[in-house]
Formats: sequence, structure tokens, C-alpha cells
Amino acid sequence: MTPARAVRSDAAPGAPGGGRVSDLLVVDWDRAARWAGRLAPPGPAVTRDEAAEAVAALRDAAERAYPLALRASRLGTAVKAAGREDQRAAVAVLDRPGWALAAARSFQGLAPVPDRAPDGVVDHLRAGPATGQAAGLLSLLAARVLGQFDPFATDAPAGGRLVLVAPNVLHMRARLSADLHDFALWVCVHEQTHALQFAAAPWLADHLRTEVRGLVAELSARGPELTSAVERALSAARRRGSSRPAGVADGPADDDLGVLGLVLDPAQRERLDAVTATMSLLEGHAEVAMDSVGARSIPSARRLRARFDAQRRRRASPADRVLRRLLGLEAKMAQYRRGAAFVRAVRTTGGSAALDAVWAGPHALPSAREIADPRAWVRRVHG
Repeated sequence: MTPARAVRSDAAPGAPGGGRVSDLLVVDWDRAARWAGRLAPPGPAVTRDEAAEAVAALRDAAERAYPLALRASRLGTAVKAAGREDQRAAVAVLDRPGWALAAARSFQGLAPVPDRAPDGVVDHLRAGPATGQAAGLLSLLAARVLGQFDPFATDAPAGGRLVLVAPNVLHMRARLSADLHDFALWVCVHEQTHALQFAAAPWLADHLRTEVRGLVAELSARGPELTSAVERALSAARRRGSSRPAGVADGPADDDLGVLGLVLDPAQRERLDAVTATMSLLEGHAEVAMDSVGARSIPSARRLRARFDAQRRRRASPADRVLRRLLGLEAKMAQYRRGAAFVRAVRTTGGSAALDAVWAGPHALPSAREIADPRAWVRRVHG
């Protein structure tokens, strides 16, 4: 999603700098979700019985995955120390429009609408451009996401919500020629690991929320300058196709940050790198956990990994490569790879329990450069 065109408004008394400041990037998330639900493709054609079987398989897999994830993630001690042993994520099995609504609520929890009209309704004239862009992004992702753990949604329960997208699981299961029950369980181990991470580190959701809101506020303050930079970046990316878009600097995250990476100043890039490093840790740790579940529990686990990785490496069309780069989907794939390598290297270098320290607080999170140099994290945290 390209950052929205900022709308100027009178600054509130005491606003930094006085005079006028630009609004935050205003999105009417409820409306964006409705639009996305209508735009998203419906998914594979299945019978009523096949759909019911998929929903039942996913719900059963989510339940069975919890003890497997608890053991494979090695988070039992940290979850117990946090007093979250009895806290479980609520499970929601959704279609694509349902996912769009859930994701919109998650985004709203991360970056809520900053102000509202007197009657409590978002000013749709102000929110229109960003809302349309958000709807487009949600509709695209609604056809790609298999599942996610969400601790941010405005209506999320205390333990967060584990969301599974049934048509996408069925679609990927067919592409992999996988057993439905094995594939559902494999996916759910990954997502339950995320639920356990946030249970083991109760501070983590607020930390990420604060960082994301701070970055959004900084971006919105740039107003027309940001809009112009985004337009130039998009134009350059379209001209260059799948090659590196102009203006992307080399760094720990290379050129995978999507269009956002094209317009950040150094301080904002550093802040985003820190968030990206945390997400790399979380995704990589979940990848290692799902691969640690033995064949006794998921008989086709090794075959699933091989085929799934082959799908990730599959050569996309030039248009799809541009889309993935602009949306930052390349960054997501990089997070899995770099994070998993970090987790394995920390355990090899510092011992099997070395990673446990990362759940102690924000100070223990790896930086972007430590993700690339796990020994540096071990030296800093363990001495």
C-alpha cells in the first residue's frame, strides 16, 4: 500500500512546532474491509461438505498444535514465568472477506484513526484516498495469507486471536498436493508459536504498537513531501520492473522493504529496521518450531517443507515481482529466512537455552545488524 496523500489541518494547541501539522494517515478501516471483501477473489470452488471438512480440520489442528508448539518452541518456561500458562488464543476460521475484516481491525489497533467527526463517524472525505489504498492492499493479501496470530485487533481477547483462512489453506494444500490434516497442523504450529511468543513476552504487543504508531506519526508529519517521494518511487519501480527500485539503500534489510523503504529518512529507516528485526525473530522462531515437530506428529512434515519452500522460490511473473516488492512481501519472505538462521545460530553459539533471554524485554531484542550477526547478540546479551 502506498502511503496516503496527507491532508493538512490546523494544529491543536501545543502541537509540536505550532501552526499546522499534517494528519496521521487516516483510514476508515471498517469501510476498507468492506471494499476489500468485495474485491477479493472468492477462492477455490468446493462443495459444502468439503468446506465443512476444511473448517473442522483447521479447528482441530489449532487445538492439537498448541502442545506441539509449546514443546517445539521451547517457550514453556517463559510462558510459565509470565503467568500465562492457562491463556489460549481464540481461534477463528474465516473466508477471505472475513480475513479482510479481521485484518482491518488489527491495523486499526496498531494505528487507530486519530480523530473523528463530532458524531463519532470518520470524515470519509479526508479518509477516502487512504481507505481506497488500504482496501486494495487487504484484497490482495486476503488471497495470500494462510493464517496469523493477532494480538492487536480492537476486539481481540486477552490471549489474542489465531486466524486461519480456509480458502487459502485449501488452495495451497492443492498446490502442494498435501494431506489436508498434516498441512493444517503444520500451519497451526507456526501460528500457535506466535501466540506463545506474545504469552511469554507480555510486553511485546505494546512495544510493537508503540514503534509502529511512532513511525506512522513521523511519516504523516512529512505531508506533501512524502506524497511526492512515494509517487517518484512508484514511477521508478514500474519503469525498472523486477530490478532494484531506484533510491533503495543497501543495508541489513537490503531492498525488501517495499515502497516504504524508498521514502524513509535515515532515522525512520533505523526505526523500521528495528521493527523488521523483531519480526524476523518472531517469524524465524516460528519457522524453526514448525520444522522441529517430528514425523510422529506430522508424517509429511519434511515433504511439506520441501514443497512449500519450492513454492516460495517459484519464479513469479515480472508483474507479480513488482507487486510483491512494492507491497513489501519480499521483506516478509526475508524475515523467515534471516530469522530462522538467527535462531539456529544463537542456539549453536550460546547453547540450547540461549534464546530464552530474548523474551525478557525490549532491551534484549536483536537489532537488524544482530539478526545478520547472531554472535554479536550472544555477546551483548550473555557476555
